[in-house]
This record gives sequence, C-alpha cells and structure tokens, in this order.
Amino acid sequence: MTSRLADQQSSYLRSAKDQPVDWHPWGPEAFELARAEGKPVLLDIGAVWCHWCHVMDHESYEDPAIAELLNRDWICIKVDRDERPDVDVRYQRAVQALTGQGGWPLTAFLTPEGRVFFGGTYFPPDNKHGRPGFRAVLSELARLFRENPERVAQQVRQISEHLSSDTQPTQSAALSPDMLARAADAMAGPFDFRHGGFGTQPKFPHPGALDSLLARWFDSGESWSAEIVHRTLSAMARGGIRDHVGGGFHRYSVDARWIVPHFEKMSYDNSELLSAYVHAATAPPLPVDGGSAGDARGPELYREVVEGIARWVDEVMSDPSGGYYASQDADVGPNDDGDYFTWTPDEARAATDAEEFAVLSRRYDIEEAGEMHHNPKKNVLWLKQSPSDIAAALGKGEASVERLLASGLAKLAHARAERPRPFVDTTLYTGWNGLMASAMLSASALLDRPDLEKHAVLTLERLFDEAAEPDLAGGMRHAPGSKVSGILDDQVMVAQAAIDAFEATGDGKWLDRAEQLMAQVMSDYGADDGGLLDTVPGRGGEGFLDQEIKPIQDSPTPSGNGVAGIVLSRLFEHTGRNEWRTYRDELLENFAGEALRLGIFAAALLRAVDWAVMPAVHVVVVGEDDDATRELRRVARNTYRPRKVLRWLRPGDTAEGLPEAVRAMVDGQAPRAYVCAGTQCAAPVSTAAELAETLRTFAVTR
Repeated sequence: MTSRLADQQSSYLRSAKDQPVDWHPWGPEAFELARAEGKPVLLDIGAVWCHWCHVMDHESYEDPAIAELLNRDWICIKVDRDERPDVDVRYQRAVQALTGQGGWPLTAFLTPEGRVFFGGTYFPPDNKHGRPGFRAVLSELARLFRENPERVAQQVRQISEHLSSDTQPTQSAALSPDMLARAADAMAGPFDFRHGGFGTQPKFPHPGALDSLLARWFDSGESWSAEIVHRTLSAMARGGIRDHVGGGFHRYSVDARWIVPHFEKMSYDNSELLSAYVHAATAPPLPVDGGSAGDARGPELYREVVEGIARWVDEVMSDPSGGYYASQDADVGPNDDGDYFTWTPDEARAATDAEEFAVLSRRYDIEEAGEMHHNPKKNVLWLKQSPSDIAAALGKGEASVERLLASGLAKLAHARAERPRPFVDTTLYTGWNGLMASAMLSASALLDRPDLEKHAVLTLERLFDEAAEPDLAGGMRHAPGSKVSGILDDQVMVAQAAIDAFEATGDGKWLDRAEQLMAQVMSDYGADDGGLLDTVPGRGGEGFLDQEIKPIQDSPTPSGNGVAGIVLSRLFEHTGRNEWRTYRDELLENFAGEALRLGIFAAALLRAVDWAVMPAVHVVVVGEDDDATRELRRVARNTYRPRKVLRWLRPGDTAEGLPEAVRAMVDGQAPRAYVCAGTQCAAPVSTAAELAETLRTFAVTR
C-alpha cells in the first residue's frame, strides 16, 4: 500500500507513513470517499511531540489486526494539530461537548459529512486504565453506524445543538482601569500559595497571567500580585519542569510541585516563558523572596533561566538561515518516557567523578528512588539543595561546590548529547516564529547578545520572503511553503514581532510591515457582530470548518484577539493614527466582559485592556549609532516598564507619529533620552544611569 502521508509537509503525518492503516490527510477527498462508500470517518488528531499519540500509534495503528478493522469499516484521516489548528480547535470543542475532556490524541468518530457522533482521547487497544478498548469501540461504532442511523443522527444533532448554544454572543463592557483590578483578583483565586502556579495538578505555566500580574504590581504597588509572580517563576525555575542540563522548559508538570513534567518542549511555551523571565529580571526587585538561603534568587535566578532558554533555542531550535523550529519530542521510542532527560544514579556516576556526583546528587536530588513510574531509578533533576547547604553538609567551601556543580553539569550535558536525541520538528510555523522572534529580541538586550537579535531579525526577513502572500494581500501563510493560510494567529503574532524589530533596530520597514499586516487583518478577519475570527470567514472547508470562532482564550498561546488588541495599541502609539485606536476600542469593548470571566485564560486580552486604559510610556533615544547612544538604547530596552514604546531617532530625524508632548521635548541634542508617560514628560537625560532611574520612578503613582 502506497501511503498518502509520505510526501506530506507535516512531520507527524510522515511519521505514520509506514503504518498499515490506509490514512488520508485532511481534505475533501477523504469525505467524498466516505460518502461514496457509505462509511463513517475515524479522525485522529495528534502531534509529533505527543507522548500518548506515540503510545496509541504503537499499540493500535501499527497493529495489523486493528488496521484491518479500520481499513474495512472506516475512512481514516490523520491530522497534525500544529499544522491544522483550525481543524483541531473545532473538533476539540465537539469532543469536549460530548465527554467533558479534550487533548491529544483526539480520537473522533464522524459521519461522512464530518459531524461528530462519538469521541475521546487515548484508547488502549483492549480494556485497561479504566478506558474502553479501541478494538471494541471500533466494532461497536461501525455496527451502530450501519444498523442504527437514527441514533447516530440524534447524537449528531445533540452535539451540534450544544456547540451552537455554546457559541453565545460575547459579553461587551466599557473599558476601565477598575477592570484590571477585578481581573487581577480573579487571577489570584486559583493561585497555589505553597508551590506557586495556578491550580493543583497537572500544572501549566501560564506566563501571560504572570506578565499581567507583574504589570499590575508595577502600577498599583500591591505586593500580593508580585508574590504570585515571584513564587511561580522561582518554583518553575527550581523544578523539574525546567531542563537544568539543556535549558528551556518542558510543556507542563504532572504534579503540583513542578517536579515531574511531560517532557516535550514547545517553541510557543518557551517563547512566552522567556519573555516573562526577561520582564521579571529587568523589573525593580520584587518585594518578596521565596528562595533557599544561599541560592540564586530574583533577578540572578531569572537571568540564569533566560540564558538557559536562549541556549536551548540557539543550539537546538534555530535554523541558521532564519527561523525557529516547532518542538522537541519527549521520547525516542514507544517504551520511553523522558529517558533522554532523566538519570539513574549509575548513569550520573558514570558521567562524572566522585566529587562531582556528591554535589550533583544533593543539588539535583539524584537518588536510588527516582520519580519515573516506568523506571523507578530514573530521576528528574530539580533544585533540592543550595550550594551553601551542600558546602556545609560536605565540609567544603561554597566556591569549590560551585566549581564542581559547573564541571559536573557540563559532563552530564556531554553524556546526554551521546544519547539518541528526541526528534525535533523543524517546521517553521509562522505565528510561533513571531512569538519566538519577539522573545529573542528581548533576551538579546538583557544578555547583551547581538547574535540573538540578528537571528530574530533574519527570521522575520525569511517569513516575509517565504511565508507572505504577494504584497501581503492575504497576509501570511501558516509556514513557508505551507498550503494552509488564513490563520489569525499567524498575522497578529508576526505583526507584533515586526513592531519589536522596529523598536530594537530603528528600521522603519518593520513598522510599515506591521501596519500592512494589521490593515489586512482588520479587512479580512472581522466578524459581523464584532471581534476577529480565527480564520478568514467564508473560506470554506470540510466538516466543522464552517463554524465561526473568535479566539479570546489563551489556549495555550496568547489569543488572537488579545494579541491584536495589543498590536493595535502599539501601532497607535507609534504612528498617532486614530484608526488604530478606534479599531482597538471596538475590538476590546466587544470582549471586555469575557476577560473577567476567563481569568488566567484571558491574559493576552487583559494585557490589551491594560494598554487601552493605562498610559503608555514613550522612551525616545536620540543619537548616532555610537557607544553612548547604544548604551542609552540598551538601558531603554532593559529596564522594565509596562506599556513601553521605544523609538530611536538619529539627529535630524523627524519625530513623526509620536505624541505631541514627546515631539515638543525632542530638541535635536544628542545623545539624549526622553521619557514621557501620558501627557507628562521627565527632564531629558544623557546618561544610562539617569535613564534607568527615570524609567523606574517617573510618573509612578503606587
């Protein structure tokens, strides 16, 4: 059998090309065949990084007997959720309406018209784990489809009615600063005071919510919001969710303490976490501390985390020609569960000398009893003891312990590099590349690494060369060379990154490109009743693709409407063009009531409201590309301030687009820096120290 998946762009689809199932990619041909043969459709939605997708592939889709059932009774479609987020979001909603659960793999059973009549996530081949066996489910549902079409039709109607009732008009509300206070209170509700983060287990990072609360603390001085931010960032930095050997973060923790993760690493998670840690590292010292005595804490710890994420992205996830890869898998085989990332004591001893192992085992909790159920000797590394505590316990100097930790960790990294490495999906998804480019631009300033900035800008150049439609009419495709287009996230996330590139480089083409993209968005994605749709309306497609969805919930990437609101505010602040402000206000007022209801899941939308109701802070640096001007620009980028708008003017440049109060201040002297908050302006400054102090204190009312 020649596989239809062999030449697909998706790594996930290509990984299934040798399975005995007669897979179809998503498209009209599969549904036409289902209608012609009168067969139901089996829809499998997964991802190349997904552990349980690999398990179900190995247990069921590679089993010839199960494949025979599928090929006889079903038309089978396999979808990569990263490649087709539009398909995934709609079928997740349908299965959740039926079962109350979603996730990957998503296993949906459809009529030939693409309507769900049954579904679930992972099915074992036979009954176990308290789940029905896949063989029995396939046989029974095929029989039901053949012999009881009325019951199938009734189930389809019930799910469709639920989806229709679930698509209620969004709650509009007037925008006000009070909304931010109430939203922060709502975010505090699920905070885990003991371990940091939100909720119990499994526990996801929610970096957008932390960013929102950090801005709230800066504006209001309410220490509890700073405590949420600090406890969560510190706990994640010390936990096993962070890869202490290779840098970066795994997708989520299965426990409340952040120790045992699901080991896949996602570009989008790490880009948002990178931004959150940069902001926390460049903010004034937070008025709380949750670290162990003698351990790195606060800005020092956050900078260490930023360095680790940037190193992982640079070494593992970056295309030298520009672009950031999509994900790194958790596993290297069907019986694996994070073995690349974990250590038995014997493995750690073999890689290091006795002194190094003695300090590493205390620092990272490498014990005979590990954390992994499939192999109880496997340890997830997490920060258990501080260097000072280790020094006291072993009778060594702290400097000696630090040297042994550094040399031992380097040896673990070298040994790990010799292991089979989990697969890296090298697809350059447009929206995720926008998110990572923005994050790496901010990290480059903090770490003083121009190479990171250069690569981020190169990435954006590549996207506009290889993923953009001609003259940006139609915006950006989902990846260079992709057949998928018309996804809102791709447009707004690249527009946001283009503004970041403008602020970092001073090159006006990036602001022009952001304006072009957002003009296209406002023209193409608007819903009749307000707000933006996740796909271009009326583009058509099979099954549930006719449903209109307005993305306002971070799930987990920032919502398309939230990012659009932020970008529209930034365009207004940079250009002074009122149409951008008008678009923003109409967009946000349409959703404002939902932001309060969704809490931590509406962080991007709340940050957009923050931009709309609180004063932006304009920082204008005037000077040539010389050492003094570069130092002013570095401080302008590296000093935290919510709603910061950066502009670099060479002597003689016009201050076009800047607010009147700012334009009135700029007198052509160089090097100089000007800071204005709302209609108030500080005295011009000429040194980096003066600029840092002005940014920290000027017009701060808390």
